[in-house]
Amino acid sequence: MKMNRTTTAGRLLALLLLALMMLSLTACGTKNGDKADGMSSEPKNAEEAVAMHKDLMAQENAILSENTALWEKVFMAADKGMTMQEDGKNYGDFLLSTIESAKDQFTADELKLIQGEAEKIRDIETKLTMIEEKYPEAAQESTDGAMSVPAGNDTTTPPDDGSMQKSDDGSMQKFPAFEGKDLDGNTVKSDELFSANAVTVVNFWFTTCNPCVGELSELDALNKELAEKGGALIGVNTFTLDGDEAAISEAKDVLAKKGATYQNVYFNSDGEAGKFTENIFAYPTTYVVDRNGNIVGEPIVGAITEKNQAEKLQKLIDQALAADAS
Repeated sequence: MKMNRTTTAGRLLALLLLALMMLSLTACGTKNGDKADGMSSEPKNAEEAVAMHKDLMAQENAILSENTALWEKVFMAADKGMTMQEDGKNYGDFLLSTIESAKDQFTADELKLIQGEAEKIRDIETKLTMIEEKYPEAAQESTDGAMSVPAGNDTTTPPDDGSMQKSDDGSMQKFPAFEGKDLDGNTVKSDELFSANAVTVVNFWFTTCNPCVGELSELDALNKELAEKGGALIGVNTFTLDGDEAAISEAKDVLAKKGATYQNVYFNSDGEAGKFTENIFAYPTTYVVDRNGNIVGEPIVGAITEKNQAEKLQKLIDQALAADAS
């Protein structure tokens, strides 16, 4: 599946950054330059294929919080006339080429580290491709069987420890206002959306991001839980901004295949929310917003199929619900 191209330089950069961040997820932190876990042998049957695929995908999620400063240099270098990665090419090779073009931005130790991570990406991508070609069902089953968000039991009074995001002037940071539509063409206004719910979870994703797609089922289950508590979850597929019809069709197809029925919205890329989206470089990223439109805590970076991310998200949801109840 090819990534959607855009007509503006800013939007192209955003998509390049998203693609590269997704690719960077696959660089697992292993020691002494060894290949990543799960790379030493081929699966003997479908069950082993699912387990191996799940393990490799877990490694993708793990890298999300590692070496981010170095990867940002790589991402920015990709804006210098580089094209989108074509289908069928190994993302690790693409990253290695990008790193080579930006090598003067790294110290010798940094360059050795980031090149090693890109080589791991190349190995992992090769392995994932082999598994998916030999066992097409492995990718679907490995994500469908992932862990769901645990039910929260830490509903306490809202904290005053600075966990709520603040603007530079010390006031609560607002989620950027928008007036857009859902994927069925219904108008969605942020002020009406947030005020109608005790808590709103906003998940940013894009169609070709494996960790993003892998958590769609869990997000749908979370949306149902939130509905029982007076909350809601919405998705923002960044490819659908400005009402891109092809991207909307692709997003709807992916959501349907994962059984995800929660509302997804889009808005103009040149508006307040669109500019906010351009500054999100790690995907998936999830925000918790209270009834007043304030962002609660820090964003959750990475798929909620990871236990640590799921627990962080649930804690923020509980905080927003407790604040609303009080």
